[in-house]
Amino acid sequence: MKRSEQGSLLLADGSVYSGYSFGYPADSVGEVVFNTGMTGYPETLTDPSYNGQILILTYPLIGNYGIPPREFEHGLLRYFESTRIHVRGLIIADYSENYSHWNGIIALHEWLQAEKIPALYGIDTRQLTRKLREFGTMGGKILTGPCNTKEFSIPDVHFVKEVTTPKPIVHEVSDKRIILVDCGVKNNIIQAFLRRGISVMQVPYDYDFLSMEASGVVFSNGPGDPKSCPETIVNMQKAMEKGLPILGICLGSQIMGLAAGADTYKLKYGHRGHNQPVNESGSKRCYITSQNHGYAIDSTSLPIDWREWFINDNDGTNEGIMHLHKPYFGAQFHPEASPGPDDTEFIFDMFVRAIL
Repeated sequence: MKRSEQGSLLLADGSVYSGYSFGYPADSVGEVVFNTGMTGYPETLTDPSYNGQILILTYPLIGNYGIPPREFEHGLLRYFESTRIHVRGLIIADYSENYSHWNGIIALHEWLQAEKIPALYGIDTRQLTRKLREFGTMGGKILTGPCNTKEFSIPDVHFVKEVTTPKPIVHEVSDKRIILVDCGVKNNIIQAFLRRGISVMQVPYDYDFLSMEASGVVFSNGPGDPKSCPETIVNMQKAMEKGLPILGICLGSQIMGLAAGADTYKLKYGHRGHNQPVNESGSKRCYITSQNHGYAIDSTSLPIDWREWFINDNDGTNEGIMHLHKPYFGAQFHPEASPGPDDTEFIFDMFVRAIL
């Protein structure tokens, strides 16, 4: 039976969208963003890059395959990108409470309630998404009781600090090791290396790793503005001076741009979904990619010894950078997918070849 409690989403511009609550009965504040993916809500909701955000799913039917079990591979959850939900709230059009899937064990609303995440259904997500595309992402508040128009503000939070590992963790599978700087890493980035026989030393986002023995460094995805991580930028510059092979993914790519001397800026409404087309510079090859970011590198500010590697075919924004002579690679999208297509998983193979 669907939940019938009244709920609403109040946007910073004063507009109100009414619906029904089916998650945890609590109010919540965050940046309102949208994701255009058709599947993959368990992976999406547990992606640390959504920390601090209220997520709109544009696909109209959500919940129809339930939530999978907490199974492990290499000590990491197989079907989730972290150990908990990171969004501050969920907004959908229609909720399918009666799920049907061979791997589903509980309903979406049961999971949301257990994790204390508010959620609303019955909202015109098409109209809401068109508003955000026209005016840009904005703050919002989920109200799970009768609507009131009280003012609200989004707390000033260091989102990366909230999701990074508190201490170094070793994922051991061989003598070959990389350092992974955790800015909010997804499980399947770590799995991508473990499955290739590469051990991973996972360290906090501001950890000084330069004295550690490793064949290369990966800077992970994560939430928020890359300029909020000055310690990470400095550590990447030191790794560049040392000549270590470096791979930056999503936020890690933006941090690579800043470390190289380029600039970054906030996108109007970001790229979130697993149907984003990117073109490899100098070719006619287009890849469909999984993405989740609200900032981008200003490609016109790249130093002379760097080049644009990928470009978004929808809006022409930067989707990756590469050093002309050294093994430094930055991918703005997610080559590990989860959810989405794995067309660009070859980037992990490129990096592994650079460290062998």
